[in-house]
Amino acid sequence: MCYTRLDMTTQRDPIVHAEIHATTISSKLNWLRAAVLGANDGIVSVSSVVVGVAGATNTTGFILTAGVASLVAGALSMAVGEYVSVSTQRDTERALLEKERWELLNEPQAELEELAGIYQKKGLSEKTAKLVAQELTDHDAFAAHVDAELGLDPDDLTNPWHAAYASGAAFFCGAIIPLLAIVLPPASIRIPVTFGAVIIALIITGGLSAHAGGASKTKATIRVVGGGMIAMLITFGIGKLCGVAGI
Repeated sequence: MCYTRLDMTTQRDPIVHAEIHATTISSKLNWLRAAVLGANDGIVSVSSVVVGVAGATNTTGFILTAGVASLVAGALSMAVGEYVSVSTQRDTERALLEKERWELLNEPQAELEELAGIYQKKGLSEKTAKLVAQELTDHDAFAAHVDAELGLDPDDLTNPWHAAYASGAAFFCGAIIPLLAIVLPPASIRIPVTFGAVIIALIITGGLSAHAGGASKTKATIRVVGGGMIAMLITFGIGKLCGVAGI
């Protein structure tokens, strides 16, 4: 977000500056969490599919086909889902911006008082809040209001294509780990190698997700690894049963 819009003639409001800085950091952390979760989904879902198929058959071609299909379908599903979600968010942001333009055009005094009230709630005195609101309005009323009221930058709205690419790429990067781990080793050790590779990958993603959210790395890692192992064990067991039954 551009800080220069909030500069006054003699000083910069420290409360507003801190809020924008926090918003920027929060936005970056959200993207990091989304990428980590996408990679984690790729690891768990594809590893579950390939060990399930490997439990039923030792034929590498079948395992590879199932793994590639799961990888492609999962990556596309993540990308499309993220695109739809972020497109809806972007449409909402645009609608809010248009509403704010209308209010500034038709109710300028009420909007000025609303802006001053926002800064009063942040801790400024009534006099200072009115001064800040007036100077920001004189400089760029629309930018001042959408920033204070909506927390948006009209020139930097969420991009659904970027979100789709990031989500799909994250899933692919995570999914490729169990896929390679299951098809590259000899058949006799492919299952333990895959479990080992997935555990390592989940430890990394669990640690990254905890770091992004400021949570306990130990607890987050245990949850992520435990959930992934349970999913793999269940699908491997089902695959074994299907293989024994000749399905």
